[in-house]
Amino acid sequence: MLDKDFIITAELQPPKGPDTSRFIEKARVLKHKVHALNVTDNQRATLRLSSLAGCTILAREGITPVFQVTCRDRNRLAIQSDLLGAHALGIRHVLAITGDDISAGDHKEAKQVFDLDSIQLISIIDNMNKGFSDSGFALQGSTDFTIGAVVNPFSIPEELNLLRFDKKISAGARFFQTQAVYDIDGFKKFMDKVAGRGVKILAGILLLKSLRMAHFINQNVPGVMVPDNLMEELETSSVPLMKGMEIAARIIRELKGVSDGVHIMAMGMEERVPEILEMV
Repeated sequence: MLDKDFIITAELQPPKGPDTSRFIEKARVLKHKVHALNVTDNQRATLRLSSLAGCTILAREGITPVFQVTCRDRNRLAIQSDLLGAHALGIRHVLAITGDDISAGDHKEAKQVFDLDSIQLISIIDNMNKGFSDSGFALQGSTDFTIGAVVNPFSIPEELNLLRFDKKISAGARFFQTQAVYDIDGFKKFMDKVAGRGVKILAGILLLKSLRMAHFINQNVPGVMVPDNLMEELETSSVPLMKGMEIAARIIRELKGVSDGVHIMAMGMEERVPEILEMV
């Protein structure tokens, strides 16, 4: 995946139950349109089919999966077991993330684990690639994961954000998928600051489906701001979803030559991703 000139990944939400027919249908629509598909891990602390199961299905369909692993729900023993299982099933790309707080989801009585943070998780995966578990014993063979992480280009304070970014690289991260990008100039400044690190950075593209969604992002997603001009475009459009797709395509065009690729988050409307790419 990382050998492509401009990497295109997308996010695919697994189902809220065992019926995978729609999941597979969407995956087949996206096959050959993107280089890899992330499968979310109980996104927003909401119960869904496991990322490991979803990735296994994608691999069976001939699609490169990105196995998202959060620190929220499992301790280091369970996480390492899942990683070994994923590798045995042919999965080679992992995205290590902390995970949304349990209060955001549908199981508020669940206990959060957070045995690890994302930097520690990256380090553990890197050690597994070297043939060792977190406790230091030699594995029967080594894994061969390409390790990914997340970064918010607009997070403040900037110094702390860059420090965590560099720590993730030192721990073993080789690619980054970012929070949603709407401020192109601000993103260019971030890319200038992190140039020369030797990692791939995929700018996040979040499909704006409506003006209401844009307002929600501005009020609830730290470090992401939909600018007034885009809000106005959505407000005056007779078909806000189509306008949101046009905005996404325009941002992707503007990011070519700036980022190493894009990560498209269509939030349940993954079948629209090929249309967005055609607009590009």
